[in-house]
Amino acid sequence: MVKYIKLDERAEVKSSFDRFKQFLHRTFRGELFVGLWVVLREMLKKNNSHTILYPMEKFELSDRYRGIHKLLRLLESGNERCIGCGLCEKICVSNCIRMETTLGDDGRKKVLNYSINFGRCVYCGLCADVCPELAIVHGGDYEFASEQRAFFGFKKDLLTKYDELKNQKEFTGFGSLPENVDDLIKLTPTVYTKKVDENV
Repeated sequence: MVKYIKLDERAEVKSSFDRFKQFLHRTFRGELFVGLWVVLREMLKKNNSHTILYPMEKFELSDRYRGIHKLLRLLESGNERCIGCGLCEKICVSNCIRMETTLGDDGRKKVLNYSINFGRCVYCGLCADVCPELAIVHGGDYEFASEQRAFFGFKKDLLTKYDELKNQKEFTGFGSLPENVDDLIKLTPTVYTKKVDENV
């Protein structure tokens, strides 16, 4: 036999006056006035505005923010980092990345076209995570509204322009190696011999 335990020990509401008392008791508790005091205190503080003037001021987002994609270039030579391996296209869960490649005259794979349908993209970051060259990364742009559902970004739009190459810094956000990666990697025997040679 199952034994039930009554958990609600409140008195039964019988009259309208009891219902009104119950309403007052449930509505005006101490927590309400504590919350109102916090709001009033923050409202009356000087220079406590969290509002930004949007078109002139922009949010400063973290490097790990997953916004519109970028295709980076090598800082030393300005060549494209993308080697056309197609891993980003294969791992994309929403099938929004398309890549066209061909073999160049030197026998290396060249990327002819690279397109992303931002209307289908879920900004999961898997493409940036799997890229072996850190060629595709998520940028900090968050203004990507469009008038139509299918909004494509092509290689010429995503690739860093030559005149902006001096402003391109090494990506430290989603998918990149941490700054202290040298401390985390164990040294190989050849590194030890180089250190010995330098000390001699």
